[in-house]
Amino acid sequence: MGNAAAAAPVPLDRAVPGAMVPIPGGTFLMGSDHHYREEQPQHFARVGAFEMDATTVTNAQFAAFVAATGHVTVAERPLDPALYPGADSAMLVPGALVFRMTDGPVDTRDVSNWWHWTPGAHWRAPEGPGSSIEGREDHPVVQVAFEDAEAYARWAGKQLPTEAEWEFAARGGLEAAEFAWGDELAPGGVHLANTWQGPFPWRNFAADGFERTCPVRSFPPNPYGLFEVCGNVWEWTTDWWGTRHAADPSKPCCAPLNPRGPAVEGSFDPAQPAIRIPRKVVKGGSFLCAPSYCRRYRPAARHAQMVETGMSHIGFRCIRRQTTQHADEDRT
Repeated sequence: MGNAAAAAPVPLDRAVPGAMVPIPGGTFLMGSDHHYREEQPQHFARVGAFEMDATTVTNAQFAAFVAATGHVTVAERPLDPALYPGADSAMLVPGALVFRMTDGPVDTRDVSNWWHWTPGAHWRAPEGPGSSIEGREDHPVVQVAFEDAEAYARWAGKQLPTEAEWEFAARGGLEAAEFAWGDELAPGGVHLANTWQGPFPWRNFAADGFERTCPVRSFPPNPYGLFEVCGNVWEWTTDWWGTRHAADPSKPCCAPLNPRGPAVEGSFDPAQPAIRIPRKVVKGGSFLCAPSYCRRYRPAARHAQMVETGMSHIGFRCIRRQTTQHADEDRT
């Protein structure tokens, strides 16, 4: 669609950490009618041209931002009791959610079996006290809430992408392909993303070489030169969450330009009516996505994430728009 399929792959030597690659813009098929309900309906959308970070922001890059600005991340601040009515005051301390592999099979309908609120977990100690990012400087920064990602983007003179921009870029011009490289998860038995192999959440065979996050540029880039847009870590976008795409799939001639999600009021979790924390869309899946549990390591996949929560499998990458036509895109 549009000029997406005509884009040439970006040479590897242009896609170094910190570098940006050009994304041409165009019309594409967004979403999917063949996987999870929240990805429906598949529909035409279009985006303008922009540049995008070739990789997710790394620990080293985020450390430079913190050193320059003194930024204190959300996970390093005490929690606001007003946001968590009825919560144990002992838990309202700085911290974040950390994944812990279980000892054996568990009920996968209950995420508390493997996600644990961990006081003292933050971007420098992503698994909690005693952990560190030493030796992981080129891994994606994690335990960053939306506010932290947005602050970094402003400091870098960039923006966070909308969901449509992120998905268009991740597809790399491969129209309606299931993955960023084609339609087979591991073509020829070769793993092209950092995902989970084995029964989730108690045994990871790590056939792709990694149990948790991997360094950026560990796997081949997509045709636009973007690394790890499938798996490794989820990535923040600026769209508020909605349970499905608000789109008319019958009108390819009238594809909306950079469509946005619902207003903030529509993003709250109906399963937790007492907790009024809005949610943004995250994209791309993570090292925890497994065929046996969560097949969201695809460009069309999407998930809801509360804006104030750091997690050990969520990071981000930035964009820089080439025109002023989307000057209002960052309404957050």
